[in-house]
Amino acid sequence: MRKRDHNVLTNAASLLVCGLLAGVVVAAAAFPAVAMSGLAAKAGAETFGALPKELTVGRAPQISYLLASDGKTPLATMYDENRRDVKFGDMSPYMPKAIIAAEDHDFYKHNGVDLNGVARAFVNNQSGANSQQGASTLTMQYVRLAIAYSATHPADVVAATEDTSARKLREMRLALQVDKEFSKDEILTRYLNLASFGNGAYGVYAASQVYFGKPPSKLKIEEAAMLAGMVKAPSTNDPTTKTGYPLALDRRNYVIDNMVKIGAITQQEGDAAKATKMVIKDKTTPNGCVATNKKEWGFFCDYFYRWWMQQETFGSTSYDRERRLKSGGYTIVTSLDAQAQNGADKAVRKNLGVNSKAARMVAVVEPGTGRVRALSVNRNFKIDDPKKPQNKLSSDPKKRSKGIRGNYPNTVNPLLSGGGDIKGYQAGSTFKIFTIVAALEKGIPLSYTINSPKQFKSEYIISPSSPAACQGPYYCPTNANESMAGVHNMWSAFGRSVNTFFVPLQQQVGAENVVKAAQKLGIEFRSNEDADFANNKEAAHQWGAFTLGVSATTPLDLANAYATLAADGKYCEPIPVQEIKGPDGKKLDVANPRCEQRISTQVARAAVDAARCPVGDRSSTTRCTGATAGNVRNIVGKPVAGKSGTTDSEKTSSLVAMTKQYSVAGIMADPDWPQTNQQMGHDTPTGINPPVYETLRDAMKGKKGIEFTPPSGKIMEGDQRSIPDVKCVDVETAKDRLRGAGFDPVVSSAKVPSSCAAGQAAGTSPNGRTIKGGVVVIEVSSGSGSNPDTPPANGGTGGGPGPGNPPGQGGRPGRNG
Repeated sequence: MRKRDHNVLTNAASLLVCGLLAGVVVAAAAFPAVAMSGLAAKAGAETFGALPKELTVGRAPQISYLLASDGKTPLATMYDENRRDVKFGDMSPYMPKAIIAAEDHDFYKHNGVDLNGVARAFVNNQSGANSQQGASTLTMQYVRLAIAYSATHPADVVAATEDTSARKLREMRLALQVDKEFSKDEILTRYLNLASFGNGAYGVYAASQVYFGKPPSKLKIEEAAMLAGMVKAPSTNDPTTKTGYPLALDRRNYVIDNMVKIGAITQQEGDAAKATKMVIKDKTTPNGCVATNKKEWGFFCDYFYRWWMQQETFGSTSYDRERRLKSGGYTIVTSLDAQAQNGADKAVRKNLGVNSKAARMVAVVEPGTGRVRALSVNRNFKIDDPKKPQNKLSSDPKKRSKGIRGNYPNTVNPLLSGGGDIKGYQAGSTFKIFTIVAALEKGIPLSYTINSPKQFKSEYIISPSSPAACQGPYYCPTNANESMAGVHNMWSAFGRSVNTFFVPLQQQVGAENVVKAAQKLGIEFRSNEDADFANNKEAAHQWGAFTLGVSATTPLDLANAYATLAADGKYCEPIPVQEIKGPDGKKLDVANPRCEQRISTQVARAAVDAARCPVGDRSSTTRCTGATAGNVRNIVGKPVAGKSGTTDSEKTSSLVAMTKQYSVAGIMADPDWPQTNQQMGHDTPTGINPPVYETLRDAMKGKKGIEFTPPSGKIMEGDQRSIPDVKCVDVETAKDRLRGAGFDPVVSSAKVPSSCAAGQAAGTSPNGRTIKGGVVVIEVSSGSGSNPDTPPANGGTGGGPGPGNPPGQGGRPGRNG
C-alpha cells in the first residue's frame, strides 16, 4: 500500500486532542477527583507537546543461517532471538488481517492513535467495571517494541514496558509520527517482525516455522488467527502445552470471529476455519553447533564458530563478534562439502565407533582456496552431562585414578584444528616432505643420492643416555628394517620412508630451514616446547629428529600443508566459508580466500612428484622403488600423492592423500593420553589409512581426475656430470678419481663377478652420468666371470610395507614413516 497523504489540520487536531486526553489520563491515574478539571487538560496539552517526536529504531536481533557449500543444505542456525524479518508480500494475506482483527479493528482508519478508543477506555476504567480496557493501537504497540529493542541501557527497556501514564503518553506522541512516516502495510510488517510468539519464536517468520513448520506465506486462515491470538499472552496461550492448547484454541476462534466481523473473511470461511483441527508441529528451531542438521557435522560447525570469533571484521571484542553472529541475520554459505563430509563421517566410524579410546581424525582442504571441505572424528559433538555422564574414565592412568573422565564418546574439544588444551599429535614421516622442500629450495634435485646405512651417526648432539644416541652424544637414527639400507634418491627414499636418508639430507640443508619450510606451508607450533625449538634458530638447527615428525600438528594443518604443494606452492589460510551475506544481501569480503605464493611452482611440483611414490602413483618423471601405502592410487582411482607416518611404538599413525581437488589428512591418536599403550594401525580395518583413502575416494566420485604437472629442468636431475672410468683399478684409486670428479664414492660391501682381479673396482653404480656431488657406488670384483653391462641404478633393496620406529632425540619420542 502506498504511503498515505495526511491532512495537516487533521494531524494538528489529533495532537491537540491527544494532549487534552493525555492530561485527563494522567490526572485520572493520580487524582481521580480532579480528572476532568481544566487544569488537568491544560497541563496535559503542554506536557504532550514537549514529548519527543522522533523514534530511533534499532534493528532487532536476527537469526543467522549456516548452509553447506551448495547454498541449500542446512548446516546450523545461531541466534539470541529466533527471528528472521520478512516483507509484507512474503506473508499470507490472512496474517495482517488476523492481527488487525485481534488487536486493532480501526487500524486503517486512525492516524496511529485511536482517539475514540482512548475515550472509551477512560470512561470504562473510571466506571468501576471489572474489566479494564486499553487503548493501544498496533502502531503504539510497535512503538513500544521498537523502543525496547533500540534501548542501550536496561533501564530504558523497563521504561519502555512499564505500566505508567508517562509511557502511554510517549507511545501516543511517537505513534502519530510513525503513522506519518510509514505506510500502514509497513507498520504492520514491522510489528509482525518484532512481536514475540512464545517458544523462542520472535516475529511471524519464526512463529510459522516453530508452530506449523512452514513459511509465513503458506499460513491458512486458522493458522494466522492462532498466531495473531498469541501476541497478547504467548506464555498463557501456548498451544504446545496441555493447559495452553484449549486457551489458544479459544483465542484462535475469537480472532476468526473478529475477522468475519471486520469483513476480512466471509462467514463461511470463518466457520470452516473454526471447524479445522488445530495441529501444532512444535518445531523449536535448533540453536548452535550442538544442534546441527546432522549430528556428525558439529565439529565442522565448531571450527566455523572459532574462526568467526577470531575475525576482527565482526567486532573488536569476542562479545561483539558473538552478538553479530547470533543477532546479525547473516546467511553464511560454509565451505562444508556434504559429499566429502558424509564420506568422512562414514569412514572414521567404520569398524571403530565413538566409544573407542583411539580417535580417528580426518580433515579435508581444497588446494588453491584453503576452503575446509570436511572435518570428522569418531566422537559425538556433545557436552557430556556431568549429572548423567556417558563418557568413560580417562585412558590416562593418572587421570583415571582421580576419577577424571575422558573425551569419548562425547566432546566439544577442537580435536581436528587445535586450540585451548589441544596442541596436536605427532604425525611421523609425513614431515619428511618439508625436508624435500627445503632441499629443493637449496638447489638439491630429486635425483640427489645418499648412501643410507642401517644406522646413521649424525652431527646432532643429544643426551648420551638417550637410546637414540651412539658413540657418545650423537643422534643416531635407524630405519624400520635393515633392508632399507642402500643408495637412495628423493623418490625412492620418500617412497620407502628411509630415515637414514632424510636425517643426513636435513643435516645438509640445515634443520632450521626444514622447520622454516614447514612453517611456510602452514604448520603451526602450538606446544610451548615445539615453539621454543621452532622460534630459536640455534635450537632449530639442532632439531635432528624434526624430519621424522617429532613436532605435534593437527589433521587440518597437515592437510593444508600438503594442499599448498598440490596448488603449486600457493598457500591459502584455512577458511570455513564460501560466502557471507549480511541482512541487506551484500556479500562480505571476509569470506574471500586469503592466499599467497609461499614456495616456487617448480619446487612444489617436484615435491608432489616425490609424494606420488608412497601412495603407489607414478608420473612420467617419477622414479619410485617403493610405497608405504601403495594401494591408495588404485582405491581412489585418480592421480594421487601423499605420505604415511608412524611414531614410536605406533602411539600415533597418520596418512595424507591428495588429488588436485582435495587434500585429505588423517591422524589416529589418543587425545586423552599421548603416551598411550595402544598401537595405532595403518592399513587395517581399525587403522588410519582406510578413513583417509575412502574419504578421498568418496569426495572424488563424479569428479574428473586432474593430472599433477610434473616438474621440469634441473630441479629433477640437477647438474649432471660424467662418471670417470674406474674399471680394474684398485679401490683407493677409484675413490680418488670419483672424488676428483665431484662425486661421493661409496664402496659396496658385496662383490660382483668381473674380469678384473679380485678386490679391484669392477665398475660403478650408477655408471655413465649422475648428479654432481651425488653418491657413486664402487662395485668390487670377486675375480671371476664378467660384470654386467649395465649395473642397477641407485642400488639399495628392500623396503617393507610400513614405516619404521627410530629412537627419539633428546628425550623426545622418535618418529618414523
